[in-house]
Amino acid sequence: MPAPLTPRRELWLLLCLAGVQFTHILDFMIMMPLGPQFTTLFAISDAQFGVLVSAYTFAAGASGLAASTYIDRFGRKRLLIVLYVLFALATLACGLAPSYGALMVARVAAGVFGGVLSALCQTIVADVIPFERRGRAMGIVMTSFSLATVGGVPLGLFLAAHLSWHAPFIGIAALSLVIACVAAAVMPPLTAHVQAGRGASALGGIRQVLGDTNHRKAFAFSAMLMFAGFTVIPYITIYMQVNVGLTTQQIPYLYLCGGVVTLFTARLFGRLTDRVGKVPMLRVLAIAVLVPMFATTLLGPSPLWVALLVSTGFFTFMSGRMIPGMAIITSAANPRLRGTFMTLNASVQSAAMGLAAFVAGLIISRDAQGLVQDYWMAAVLGALASFGAVWLAGRLTLHGSGAPAAAAPVNSGQS
Repeated sequence: MPAPLTPRRELWLLLCLAGVQFTHILDFMIMMPLGPQFTTLFAISDAQFGVLVSAYTFAAGASGLAASTYIDRFGRKRLLIVLYVLFALATLACGLAPSYGALMVARVAAGVFGGVLSALCQTIVADVIPFERRGRAMGIVMTSFSLATVGGVPLGLFLAAHLSWHAPFIGIAALSLVIACVAAAVMPPLTAHVQAGRGASALGGIRQVLGDTNHRKAFAFSAMLMFAGFTVIPYITIYMQVNVGLTTQQIPYLYLCGGVVTLFTARLFGRLTDRVGKVPMLRVLAIAVLVPMFATTLLGPSPLWVALLVSTGFFTFMSGRMIPGMAIITSAANPRLRGTFMTLNASVQSAAMGLAAFVAGLIISRDAQGLVQDYWMAAVLGALASFGAVWLAGRLTLHGSGAPAAAAPVNSGQS
């Protein structure tokens, strides 16, 4: 582990990483509430929209696989800033895209850089923050999801409604460049891993990662964790408008309310993760999310307050389970191979998200009135994946705890 940072520098580091994650998550999330506009504007089906979402995640997966050969050969700060600037330029290209085909190409480019960014942020947290405080640190970084939903998505939809769908992507690109400048000024170099891994071959590192049984279990856990959510998430806006009866003007309230609540619950879940244990907290949240998930996919014509109650519960627990989940994944990695592990994990997660969105797009259909059918079947598939993730979590060994995940004490050493 690198030399400990002062509390103030550690906070600045986490805030920078949260900023990077905010723009990366917002860039991905803004596509989903714009789904009805894209299906109308480009005259595409729900399945084709699912392909547009999946293209980003599959590109991120391929990029993460390639990044696993070089991520530990460069300082974390330098690599983060270079990739982040390229991500900003790709997002700008999304905003300037004149057609469905051009947008697809730009989304692939954004996915290539965005997928690696996510893994790199998680790797930096695991490199710098001791095991016993990692849940709280993940809670800070993952407030980016809450901020994206409470502020980013509603603002993006406002810009899309009053300017055009191009505006949100252009705004994200501009904000990303500002955050890149701040990160360049305040982040430490984080190069200790370069010296430690000097002389090792990239392919050798991949073989070591994949040869570890605990790593393979962690990848399976990670895939199921992401698959469980993305059978449902990409189609929420379409379903809420078509089946529940919400208007385009009401959709931002779903994200606003969900974001406000998760802004507070993310920190709470982070503290509870460190206090009661990572796997016990995951179990509670993975079970709790099932109620609003099925309610979301079975909801009929309803007033706005009912839709808000259901969707807010879904966002709260779906994002909340990722806090202990990511703490488990980063702790399952061998510290010496963490960079390679996390980039491979990003590939696994991206592939799982893309596959989930693609499969769900094949499951759901439209009836003669245009209503979405069989959405609840996508939730069933997600629930099965969630139970699989919980089962695997208890069979992982977490570095820094000295015990399998299910039995790991909360404060037991450092990674």
